[in-house]
Amino acid sequence: MQLERELERFLGFSNFRVGQREVVAHVLDGNDCFAMLPTGTGKTVCYQLSGYLLEGVVLIVSPLLSLMQDQVERMRANGEKRVIALNSFLSLEEKQCALADLSRYKFIFISPEMLGNRKIRMATQRLTIGLFVVDEAHCISQWGHDFRPDYLELGAVREELGSPTTLVLTATATKKVRADIKTQLRLASCIDVIHSVDRPNIAIVVQKVESKFEKQTQLLKLAGSLKGPGIIYFSSKRLAERYAYEIAEHHGLRTAFYHGDMSGEDRVTIQQQFIQNQLHLICATSAFGMGVDKGDVRFIIHFHMPGDLEAYLQEIGRAGRDGAPSIAILLYADGDEAIQLQLQDRDLPEEEMVYLSPALTEQLPITERRFLEFYRELGLTPERIKEKIQFRKRWKRENLFTLLNFIKGITCRRRFVHNYFEEVAKDDIVSKCCDICGVNLSDFEGENEAIEVQQGWQEYLDYLLR
Repeated sequence: MQLERELERFLGFSNFRVGQREVVAHVLDGNDCFAMLPTGTGKTVCYQLSGYLLEGVVLIVSPLLSLMQDQVERMRANGEKRVIALNSFLSLEEKQCALADLSRYKFIFISPEMLGNRKIRMATQRLTIGLFVVDEAHCISQWGHDFRPDYLELGAVREELGSPTTLVLTATATKKVRADIKTQLRLASCIDVIHSVDRPNIAIVVQKVESKFEKQTQLLKLAGSLKGPGIIYFSSKRLAERYAYEIAEHHGLRTAFYHGDMSGEDRVTIQQQFIQNQLHLICATSAFGMGVDKGDVRFIIHFHMPGDLEAYLQEIGRAGRDGAPSIAILLYADGDEAIQLQLQDRDLPEEEMVYLSPALTEQLPITERRFLEFYRELGLTPERIKEKIQFRKRWKRENLFTLLNFIKGITCRRRFVHNYFEEVAKDDIVSKCCDICGVNLSDFEGENEAIEVQQGWQEYLDYLLR
């Protein structure tokens, strides 16, 4: 089979990007495949083309509602009508109709939590699954052990479906994380297609500031001088909203904020405005960006440090997907890690909570309740659950302090990334590497063009959700 010809026939592309052809070939041969491909290299092509060339349904487990909606919309825009996302955007009537005739769809996007629903799980078991896909698979290790334990059930789900050919996709995962993902999915053997996490077109810069005030001043300066479009990441929803307004007021830019407390409709609207070049920049929490298909993002700024190096690379990888020079700037003041330490503790229950009765457990916040209920259902004793909590806290702190070493390091930051992922660094010299090696910010500065909004976004949103 000439895969290049099939690629153009089904998806309209004349050439494969890095790793895509290799992955598709393995899947078509019936091999389970773990693919780690750089952010922006088009991992969706791997399961779309494979799906068209295989018999049966493609079931794609996806972590975020906005990500599912974006992928479904893109496929529909390209003429594929046999695609659906089973999520909360569907009304009860729409969901019932879909489940009654699920086999008419070729591509089904679904969350781990939705697969945990007994009725939906039974409906998927009646399908002939040609390909089982776990997209953004790093979420299994990143979230599955904490506030989304349904991720840890995917191995059992896969076996209930008859252990179909499985494709695991991610952009960042160390050997340790990859091993954990395979364990959770019960993949006894699979073929690895592993490519470097490095994106040489993204300059990596850490700017150390002396105070909170200096950080705020520097953020406003950068937002006004850098050539967009851009994304600014915060750990605080409140600050994301605040700086979206302040940047717009100071620099006359079209900005928006994005975080998990917004309605699904608002999040989809903001995401589409950004993709359609109706916004200069987004001030967001980590809820934004996964799967957003926008090639010309020129800068990423971190106002707050993320929780680990993998999350950092995921987020800066949203810049420069078109291959053009882009920049990632992290603003750091001594003690910034305290915010992440607090967030880490919030994701996990306190050890004393393992002794709560089921009735009192019901009163806990959803993340803590899910954690406790999941391990109780597995039959773990309170002492074993406490060990799980202690282990996850150690894991998170170790990862956080690795990122801190990256931030405070005095050697090439790109080399640090290569070493962390146990990659052999290339000898090629990256001209705009990092602040340690010397990066001129003026290379990334420029005027942002005025934006005239002409599209009716309510109409576009109605189209998206119908």
